Amino acid sequence: MDKEQYLDLFYQMVLIRRVEERAAELYQQGKIGGFLHLYIGQEAVSTGLISARLPQDRVITAYRDHGVAINCGIPANIVIAELLGKATGCSQGKGGSMHMADVSKNFWGGHAIVGAHLPLASGLALGDKYAGKDGVTICMFGDGATNIGYFHEAVNLSKVWDLPVLWVCENNLYGMGTAVERASAVSEIRQKAEGYGIPNERVEGMNVLEVRDAAAKALDYCRSGKGPFFLEITTYRYRGHSMGDPERYRKAEEVKKWQETDPIGIYHHYLTSNTIALEAELDALEAKVADEVQAAVAFAESSPEPGPEALFENVYVEKGTSIQVNK
Repeated sequence: MDKEQYLDLFYQMVLIRRVEERAAELYQQGKIGGFLHLYIGQEAVSTGLISARLPQDRVITAYRDHGVAINCGIPANIVIAELLGKATGCSQGKGGSMHMADVSKNFWGGHAIVGAHLPLASGLALGDKYAGKDGVTICMFGDGATNIGYFHEAVNLSKVWDLPVLWVCENNLYGMGTAVERASAVSEIRQKAEGYGIPNERVEGMNVLEVRDAAAKALDYCRSGKGPFFLEITTYRYRGHSMGDPERYRKAEEVKKWQETDPIGIYHHYLTSNTIALEAELDALEAKVADEVQAAVAFAESSPEPGPEALFENVYVEKGTSIQVNK
């Protein structure tokens, strides 16, 4: 990577962190309805992962999707507008926190039902293989999703048909309030890929460069026609499962320990200690992010809400309407 690429990874992680912090404040002010699942602590996962993809690679994820949306190129003002349910949001204010998407950026959305998007990922990959395209479908999900039927059905077929899917388990140690070891029969989630003959790797998810390197190799494998690959990326969410989480299931000492390995702090130290960037340059990027988030909130709050007619839009394809197929 050149210096600009190194700095862009830092910028993206800081932007995600500040957007999520502001989202928490807006939620507490009653300006965001429904559920809100923050990505604070997991920024290095999607940033490293998506930085390694090619334009033809699709991305699909679960409901903790704000950071993924930003990494896929959806601007912060559009993300916050969607959180506030405004017509200027990426889903016209009708998707909210858990259903951000932009097919033009090959981001096929966040999905609220645990694991339900995994079969969709297999379908996207099957479509690409059938059409002779070299795109890889990157499917992100939490550790809790690996204990249900959707996971096993989708992963099994991806191997049966040698589909170009990069399965990515973001193992943040908890499925809602249940620790992994209380719900999973294996000590490492990647072991579940072994049963389907899928090559796999476990990666440190608090280091953005380690994630990027592992993702690049895995994507090359899938693109070569050898079939799916499985990455288990260990990470940690600093906030609760959602805003209504009382967080009684983990000790403060545990959270503090993980915060000492903050992904932004780790990368900040790497950039300065290796003389890739000066402290002043990183400070300038943080200031740029602060201004961008402030402007994004102002944009979102001043945006209109969807009109009543929006209830009936995008439900059916109207007669004579052509469907734009992502190429």
